[in-house]
Amino acid sequence: MSLRNLLLKTALLFMALNLVFAALDPLPFLGRLSLYNVLWPGRIRLPYGDNPDRAYNLSLFNLEAMFASHAVTRPKTPDEYRVLLLGDSSTWGFRLHPAETLAAQINAQNYVAPDGRRIVAYNLGYPIMSLTKDLLILSRLQAYRPDLIVWLVTLESFPYDKQLFPPLLQHNSPSLQSLITNYQLHLDPSDPQFIHESFFDKTLIGQRRALADLLRLQLYGVMWAATGIDQDIPTTFTPRAEDLSADLAFHNLQPPRLTANDLAFDILDAGAQIAGDTPLLLINEPMFVSTGKNSDIRYNAFYPRWAYDDYHALFADHAQARGWHYLDLWRALPDTEYTDSAVHYTPFGAQLLAKKVGEAIVKLAK
Repeated sequence: MSLRNLLLKTALLFMALNLVFAALDPLPFLGRLSLYNVLWPGRIRLPYGDNPDRAYNLSLFNLEAMFASHAVTRPKTPDEYRVLLLGDSSTWGFRLHPAETLAAQINAQNYVAPDGRRIVAYNLGYPIMSLTKDLLILSRLQAYRPDLIVWLVTLESFPYDKQLFPPLLQHNSPSLQSLITNYQLHLDPSDPQFIHESFFDKTLIGQRRALADLLRLQLYGVMWAATGIDQDIPTTFTPRAEDLSADLAFHNLQPPRLTANDLAFDILDAGAQIAGDTPLLLINEPMFVSTGKNSDIRYNAFYPRWAYDDYHALFADHAQARGWHYLDLWRALPDTEYTDSAVHYTPFGAQLLAKKVGEAIVKLAK
């Protein structure tokens, strides 16, 4: 066989492989193939990170792979009352080691349900504030047999201009478009932020980064198992702001009033529908309240007082009208227990919050 024919056949074979790969679209299946919970422990929070060489972790967009790497995929034991926690970076545990997160500290309290089952909390929070991001994760939770879903939220996750911002949503447009259509969400299923893959994008060449991420996630499992490190936490950081701007705007909204139509309560309604018969506990999460400059105008760097106060009342009314389990913990922590953000708390703050959330879980456990 001449070199020319060999090269031609190799090129044709490579083209054929790319075409077959694109036609089969095997990434969801490949994502479910995992060495976590088999050769090494499952992660106790979803993969997320931008410094993989120091954190043995990375951000990727394959939801199947993210869940397959998590401890929640372990079989549920008969003596387990399974609690799944949803939320933003505070629930995920920004600037917290794995054993310091809210879910881990709930587990450290060794709560027991009234029927004797062990209460076991799983951390399914994910950074970036967006109720729709939480809804996408919530839509996959029934497969893991929860006895209770706890959803921690704050006002910054409610504006409509935040809903499709997370890259995780933009790269999972088919799943999200189905949610928008099925639950008649006030979002545009044709929003230009959605990423739509062409046929070429689905080929081996087009998916080389996604395939590399799947492989790296598995390889980092070795170091995760050996060290327990899944986040690079610098020793120094810029503390949350005490002196604040005098700006009264909240996103594109201005005083004097917020209305229910300004906020994505329809996303919460959809989440309650998806939870179905599984009890759902909604928590208005804690936040730092400044006493510095312009603290008479703003609670913190996120919120002018007028906007948060209106949200606070609207949320309580919405939850009461729908008969939801609702826990308001906005002032549950001392203001000394916040780190680089108005919603990121210290290990001791997480411990205090875990006690309040744990007690609420026991009351709801059946």
